[in-house]
Amino acid sequence: MGQSLKRIVRSFYELEPIKNNEVLQTYLHDDCQLYWNSSKGFTKLNKQELIELASKMAEAYHSVRTEISHLLKDGDAVTVRYTYHVKTIENPDEEQPLVHFITIWEFKDEKLYKGYEISQLADDNQVSLNSFMSIKK
Repeated sequence: MGQSLKRIVRSFYELEPIKNNEVLQTYLHDDCQLYWNSSKGFTKLNKQELIELASKMAEAYHSVRTEISHLLKDGDAVTVRYTYHVKTIENPDEEQPLVHFITIWEFKDEKLYKGYEISQLADDNQVSLNSFMSIKK
């Protein structure tokens, strides 16, 4: 394998895929599937649906920044724990945490192939927010 799997995942999130459709096109396998459990229930998304969701988020927020707190490799899978921080269109000077995620990625052809994700809305509890602080690179 050319790149390490952890490096692929880190690059994907650091390149801000919500605001950059090309990142999604490049990093997601054509047969990508994301199995996502959120506070709204279960959703299964393919590559095109992920691209459409990212496009809707990009339109809804002035900016979306990803902060990784944990990045772990186990065999051929990588788990990433991260938070999306957003600036709203109405208030582009103030960034706030939006949602926390944990995603386990499996790979095919060095691309993100199957993702198993859970998420919950961020709150303003400082202890909770501190638990999502970035790890040292």
